[in-house]
Amino acid sequence: PAEKMMVINKKEHFYSLDKTEIRRPPVLQIQVWDNDLFSLDDYLGSVEFNLCNMPPPAKSAKKCCQEQFGDPTTGREPKKEYVSLFESKRLRGWWPMRDIAQDGEVLHSGKAELELEILSVNEAEEKPAGEARDDPNTNPVLDPPNRPETSFLWFTSPWKTFKHIIWKHWKWYIIGALVIIVVGLLVALFIYAAPGYTVRKIWGFD
Repeated sequence: PAEKMMVINKKEHFYSLDKTEIRRPPVLQIQVWDNDLFSLDDYLGSVEFNLCNMPPPAKSAKKCCQEQFGDPTTGREPKKEYVSLFESKRLRGWWPMRDIAQDGEVLHSGKAELELEILSVNEAEEKPAGEARDDPNTNPVLDPPNRPETSFLWFTSPWKTFKHIIWKHWKWYIIGALVIIVVGLLVALFIYAAPGYTVRKIWGFD
């Protein structure tokens, strides 16, 4: 605890008889990638924490900003004093996602709402949680993703494509075209039926 390091005991090789003790800092890295169906997934951004010394979360997405992290290159101090997850036990809120450009510049690439909790083995057994939204979806409960209705592949959902893209922007053009087509059909039927009707009137046929 004084060293603030994780202790990992594992065999270096499958043929090793004894386990080797490895000490590493408790660093958590979270990456965000988009999920492409046909092309390679694109990297969007990441956030990395040393769980012993991490920026506290913002209470809302509006207050989430890069100032939560300090910048050692410019000497900028973090917005708030860093905290330890091992002391707080549980943290929930918003952290800024960051990406490092080729020239070393830190780029803001989004915001992530996270809930982090440290549990002992016994506590973890008492509070089971499934992977992602699998059962048991508890501790915490993950609601279905709130994605926009237009978040879909156009060629896999033709009805949604028509409803959210074509109809939304071309609704009055489509209605006008349908009205013109209906009126044109009625006029064409009238012209087609008019000669026969006129002949029957002239000769007195019913």
